[in-house]
Amino acid sequence: MLLSAGRRRGALIVLAAIVCPLARAAEHVTLKNGFELDCARREMRGDHMRLYFTSADSTNRGAAEGSGANYMDVAADAVVRVEIIPDPPVVADVMPAHREPAKQHAAAASVLTREEMHTMLANAGGEHNIDADLLASVVKAESGGQVRAVSRVGAQGLMQLMPKTAGELGVEDAFQPEENIAGGTAYLDQLLTRYNNNVALALAAYNAGPAAVDRYHGVPPYRETRAYVARVIREFNRRKRMAGSGQQVAQAK
Repeated sequence: MLLSAGRRRGALIVLAAIVCPLARAAEHVTLKNGFELDCARREMRGDHMRLYFTSADSTNRGAAEGSGANYMDVAADAVVRVEIIPDPPVVADVMPAHREPAKQHAAAASVLTREEMHTMLANAGGEHNIDADLLASVVKAESGGQVRAVSRVGAQGLMQLMPKTAGELGVEDAFQPEENIAGGTAYLDQLLTRYNNNVALALAAYNAGPAAVDRYHGVPPYRETRAYVARVIREFNRRKRMAGSGQQVAQAK
């Protein structure tokens, strides 16, 4: 049996703190004084921390401060929050050559409204007892909500199903949103069951495959996979915070 929405939410918030520091992507750092910057890496140097700017931020900081330095030294306890800056999902607006013209046209014309997306995710989540906000977070990380998204390796649709996986899940047309979401949700359900409802491991397996997770007995040390897990968890937590704020406003009226 899968985790309830409340328990999964708690697990995700805890996992965010565990997974984010391990990723090796660029990071957005917030200091105690409210100052924020993007850095390529951090390193401890005695009693302070050196933050190395990304190339873009380095130019901006140097111009602003009249210095060519590409780093900033701060007290070790000055950093209050670090967030990974993941690479955006790859979306290619292409269609497989073997698809029939009629299906190509249908997929090209398929654009989901926010309400349609929510309904499909809620239905799929209800069937598999998976929080719709978690599914929405996966969709955002996988395809950015692009119905016709195709990755460099051939993953297709909203939840980026590989053709072989889609076939095993009974998905006949990965570019039909409802089919894709149903298949992706069923697959995530299988992974959650396989990893005893460990959300981080299920997400890692969704991205890198179960074999990689089993080989490393945890989230694989792949930059893309660790950034992906952190991205989904962060988006899930953001959605829950927004939902909580909305409820508080409604109760105050």
